Amino acid sequence: MKPKHHFLVCMNQRPPGHPRGSCSALGAGSVFEAFRAEVERRELFGTVQVTGTFCMGPCDQGPTVVVYPEGVWYGHVTAADVEELLDTHIQQRGAVERLQIA
Repeated sequence: MKPKHHFLVCMNQRPPGHPRGSCSALGAGSVFEAFRAEVERRELFGTVQVTGTFCMGPCDQGPTVVVYPEGVWYGHVTAADVEELLDTHIQQRGAVERLQIA
């Protein structure tokens, strides 16, 4: 079964002090786990897929999350944002403007 929504969470980790930083150092692990827990709580298996990725580019705006098929990019995502992201994409078919990045 093909999921209707795919949330890609950057989990890239660089050494401490690296000039580009990394999403992992900025809390991507808690964002990923919040997505997994919320998908399970809402019983969205098969409808929503959550995948951890390596670097997607905008390291200074991490943690980065990309949602497909919409192709919407988010930055500075926290675990507290996960419910709103799921609600907005699944129920409202929109985007969370305050987190969007170009």
